[in-house]
Amino acid sequence: MFCIFSWEISSDKLFEMKLPLSITIISWFFIAAGITGIVYHAREFNIHDPFARDLLLALFIRLLAIVGGIAALRGKEWGRWLMFTWIGYHVVLSFFHTWDQTAIHGVLFIITAYVLFRPKASAYFKGLPK
Repeated sequence: MFCIFSWEISSDKLFEMKLPLSITIISWFFIAAGITGIVYHAREFNIHDPFARDLLLALFIRLLAIVGGIAALRGKEWGRWLMFTWIGYHVVLSFFHTWDQTAIHGVLFIITAYVLFRPKASAYFKGLPK
């Protein structure tokens, strides 16, 4: 049975895969960014108006960063694409803010794309022997 949220990895795949350090670092960066964002936005919660300022959407988007980071650590291809899409979304979103934010998100997008799609990372996500 196929499940997109399956965290199980066969023992054969574990012996074939070696988690690249760059994937470890970028995944934990996304997990930390998600947790930090949730803590930051949780302060805005108002019991009298829980849906103000798209708070639930912001919290959901932060949760996606955490899920993507965990999935990438587990070797899930969709986790890599989720992190790539997440940072791409933030580049687009930053166009509505300052140029400094756009530049920072743009640099982070380039770094993320390089780390996630270089040959060693692709081999990891495809479960190829190293």
